[in-house]
Amino acid sequence: MIKILVIHGPNLNLLGKREPQIYGRVTLARINRILQGAAKKRGVALVIKQSNVEGRIVDLIQQAKKNKFQGLLINPAAYTHTSVALRDAIAACGLTTVEVHLSNIYSREEFRHKSLVSPVAKGTIMGFGAKSYLLGLEALVDLIEAR
Repeated sequence: MIKILVIHGPNLNLLGKREPQIYGRVTLARINRILQGAAKKRGVALVIKQSNVEGRIVDLIQQAKKNKFQGLLINPAAYTHTSVALRDAIAACGLTTVEVHLSNIYSREEFRHKSLVSPVAKGTIMGFGAKSYLLGLEALVDLIEAR
């Protein structure tokens, strides 16, 4: 069975309340339920984590291979634009990685236009709200199955 680690970055625990005009009204709990349902249909096991702490996210990524994960679905949130540590952890872990974002980072403030994660991810899906996660999961499973 394919095992995928899903990581939600900082402030995503506030989804549904935080800037709904940008991020929508869907809560993180709802996104997680949708992801689990989609994973079950594909015969995939998900472990889902959220952290506001950069070092905790780096630890999760570093431990992923040892914990027998084959893929990483990540919304690095604000760390997308700032975290060399996160970028380096993804590059070092050797897992197939798909980056997702609820909003289109290129239609937002200029400081959000640069992703440090994208160069080490297999692909990036953004701008489709909560559906970005589903599209990212589908793409990630397809990539893993094709190996």
